Amino acid sequence: QVQLVESGGGLVQAGGSLRLSCAASGRTFSRLAMGWFRQAPGKEREFVAAISWSDGRTYYADSVKGRFTISRDNAKNTLYLQMNSLKPEDTAVYYCAAGRISYSGSYYYTGAYDYWGQGTQVTVSS
Repeated sequence: QVQLVESGGGLVQAGGSLRLSCAASGRTFSRLAMGWFRQAPGKEREFVAAISWSDGRTYYADSVKGRFTISRDNAKNTLYLQMNSLKPEDTAVYYCAAGRISYSGSYYYTGAYDYWGQGTQVTVSS
């Protein structure tokens, strides 16, 4: 089993930055693909970014490309999401997810992930 705990959310003005962290339990973290998803009120959960376990390849939603950066520290069992140039439309609950994903096309889908955190709120004011 893997437990995921997000932190780092909060209230920030448009144009500001936040860094989310996701602490993972268990000794298999380095062998898991990791991702960030978000869900705004009344909307479906959507893909934000992901990082592979094998070669560190990263994947981003078009809406965050160039503004957000996903990274991982396997020694600390921690996943990060650096968010810059935040916009009001980035407001959502952000979820960390982990899964044993081997096909690169699967990173974008919630169903590919086996474990989820409880989420952290990010609010961007205009």
